[in-house]
Amino acid sequence: MSESTRKKVFNVCATCSVRCPIEVDVENGAVKHIWGNPHLLGGRYLCPRGTAQKATQTDTERVRYPLIRDGERGSGKWRRASWDEALDYVADGLKAAIQKYGGESIVLGDRGGPFNDLHKAFIKALGSPNYFNQHATCSNSVHNAHNGMAGQRRNTVAYDYKNCNYTILYSRNILESVGTGEAKDFIDALERGMKFTYTDVRWNYTAAKADRFFMLRPGTDYAFNLGLINVIVREKLYDAEFVNSWVVGMRELSAFIEPHTPEWAEKETGIPAREIISIAHELADAKPAVILHQGWMTARNENDYYMRRSIYILYGLLGAYEAQGGLIFNKNETHCGFKPLRKFVDLPPKVDKRRFDGIGWKYKHLSPDYGLGQMLPYAILNEDPNPIKAFICYRFDPLSAFPDPEAFKEGLMKLDLLVSVDINYSHTAWVSDVILPEAMFLERTDPVIVKGGPKPALWIRRRAVEPKYDSKPKWWIIKQLAERLGIGQYFQYESIEELIDWQLQDMGFKLSDFDEKGFIGLTSKPIFFDRKTGLSEGFKTASGKLEFVTSILEKNGIPSFPHYVTPPSPPDGHYRLITGKIATHTQGTTLNNIYLNEIQSENKLWINRAEAEKLGIQDGDLVEVSCDGIVQTARAGVSDYVHPEVVYTLHGYGREVPLQTRAYKKGMRDNTFMKGLLKVSVGGNCPIADCFVRVVKVQEDRMGVQVS
Repeated sequence: MSESTRKKVFNVCATCSVRCPIEVDVENGAVKHIWGNPHLLGGRYLCPRGTAQKATQTDTERVRYPLIRDGERGSGKWRRASWDEALDYVADGLKAAIQKYGGESIVLGDRGGPFNDLHKAFIKALGSPNYFNQHATCSNSVHNAHNGMAGQRRNTVAYDYKNCNYTILYSRNILESVGTGEAKDFIDALERGMKFTYTDVRWNYTAAKADRFFMLRPGTDYAFNLGLINVIVREKLYDAEFVNSWVVGMRELSAFIEPHTPEWAEKETGIPAREIISIAHELADAKPAVILHQGWMTARNENDYYMRRSIYILYGLLGAYEAQGGLIFNKNETHCGFKPLRKFVDLPPKVDKRRFDGIGWKYKHLSPDYGLGQMLPYAILNEDPNPIKAFICYRFDPLSAFPDPEAFKEGLMKLDLLVSVDINYSHTAWVSDVILPEAMFLERTDPVIVKGGPKPALWIRRRAVEPKYDSKPKWWIIKQLAERLGIGQYFQYESIEELIDWQLQDMGFKLSDFDEKGFIGLTSKPIFFDRKTGLSEGFKTASGKLEFVTSILEKNGIPSFPHYVTPPSPPDGHYRLITGKIATHTQGTTLNNIYLNEIQSENKLWINRAEAEKLGIQDGDLVEVSCDGIVQTARAGVSDYVHPEVVYTLHGYGREVPLQTRAYKKGMRDNTFMKGLLKVSVGGNCPIADCFVRVVKVQEDRMGVQVS
C-alpha cells in the first residue's frame, strides 16, 4: 500500500463576500479539513459556511460540465456540451450582438469584491461600459454616501476594534452575518471592556452582547442619529480641531440639526430622550476611538442614503477618521514604497459610452464602481439608452438577489444571449442559454489581489485539489473567450503562473513568496496618515475634506440635508417584511450544501407575540404570507423580541431549481413579495424593506395537512 501524501495549502474562501483567508488540509488529493489561516486571523477558527465547503467540492448536484439549453428558457431541458462547443456558442452570440448593436449591448454582472479584475477587463475590452454587481440590494447606499462625502467607497476604510472604546451597530448582526476575523476582533474588544450599543428591529445574538439594546421602529435609526448629532453639536461635544481642519459644512449642519432634538427623536424611534443624551455624551468621552458601523446590507428604505450619511457625519464630529480605535483609511502597495500591482483592467482603452443604468448621465451623483443592477430589465425592455442584447452573469444570481424577480426575469427573457458562469445552479442559470461550470475556489488559483488596510498585503487563492468534474478556472474561461472574440491581446498569458508573474513583475515578488504563509506582507507596522496635515490623502473629494455639504450632490440639485420624512407604518393588517442572514448560510448559495442544509433547511416567519395573539397564531403554526397577489406559506416563529410592525425571515430560501434537491422549495422565497421595488433610491439602493405583507394562520388537520 502506498504511503499517504498530506499537504496544507493556503487559499481564500469564496463562500461569502468577506473572503476569509484559509488553510486547507489535503490528504491523497482530497480535502480533509478547512481552517482559518492562522498567520492572518491569529488562529485557525472559521465560520460554518467556510468549513462546509469540503462538501460543495465533491457535491454531485453542482454544475459538473458545460450545458446548452435544449428547450424553452426555464424548461430545465439541457444538453451536455464540450467546452469548445459552449465557448463557441457564447462567442458567436456576443459577436452577433456587437456587430449589430455595438459593445455597449453587452452587460456583465458579478458579486463584486477584489477578485474581479479579469471580469472588468473583459467587458471593457469588448467596448462596453456595462459592469455592475449585487450591491444595489446590499451596500449601494452606504457606498455612495461615503463616496460623496469622502471621495472613496465605503470599503476603503477599516475598523480598529482592537483599540475601540465605544461602538454602535445599526442592525449589523455581526455575530450571525459573520466575518470570521471581524467577529473575533469584536468579541475580544467586548472582553477588553469596549462599550456597545445596538439598534435593530429584533433581538438576536449580537443584541445579547450589548450594553444597550434598542428595538426601534423600522426606518428610524436615521432619527436616532439626528438626535445624537443634535446633542453633540448643541453642547459642543465634537472634536473642534478635527472639524475645523477637515470638515466642510459645519455651519449648514448646525442649522439643519436644530429641530432634531432628543425629544423629537424619541417620538420617532421609541428610544427615550435621556438615553440618546447619555449615548451622545459617552461617544464624546470615548472619541476618537469610536466605531459606528456603517452597515453591510443597507438596501432598506428610501432614506437609507441619508441615514448612512449621518453615520459619517458622526465620525467627522467625533474626529474618528485615521484615529486608533476608529475608522482608518486603507493603504495600498504604493503607501509601502512599491510600484502598483499590475491590473488587466488598465490594458483595454477607455470606453466612453452611456451606461445601461444611467450612472454618469442620468444619475451623475452615483459611482459606477458597483452600478445599478435593478435597471437592467428596464434597459433591456425599453432599449434605453441603447439596446441590451447579451448578459454574462458571473457567479451571481439576480433572480435571487433583486426584488420582484418576475419583473427582472421578464427583461432577461428578451435577451438574445444569457450566459451564467457558476459553481452551483441558480435561478438565473436556470433560464440561461449556456451554463459554464467554474472550478470552485478550492480547485483553482486566482490572480493576486492587494488586501488594503493599515498593514497592506498581497493575497492569493491557490489550488488545493484538482478540479472536480469538467469545470474550469475563471482565468482560463476568460482567456478562451477573449481569443475567440479577437481581444486576446489584453490577456496574454498561457497559464495562471504566467499571469501571476506578469502581475508581480513591477513589485519584485514571485509566486513562491506566498508559500510560507499564504500572503506577502508589505509593511511590518501600521501606516497612518498625519491627522493634522495628511488626511487629504484619504479624503478624495473636490475640497480634500470630509464634506457634510457634499459638492457632488449640490451641483446635481440634490440637497445634502433634506427634510426628514417619517417612515410609513404598515397598512392595517400588514407588516413590514425584514430579511436578514445567518452564520450557517450565504443567502441562497449554500442552501443545497449537504452539511449546512441539515443545520438550517428552511426559514421561519418571526412575528411579535402580541401581534401573533391577535391573529390566533402560535409558535410553529403554518401561516400564509401574501402581498400583491403573491402567496406563500411558512412556519411561524413567535417572539417578544420582534418589533410589532415587523415580520422577519431569512433571505434566500424557497429555491425553485429542481436539480438542487436538498433545497428545492423548502421555505419561503422572500424577494418574490417585493413587487415594484426594482427602483433607484437616491443612494442607488433598492428599498427592499419597503415591502408590506399580510399574515394569516393556515388551518391544518392533525396530520399537518392544510385544510381549505
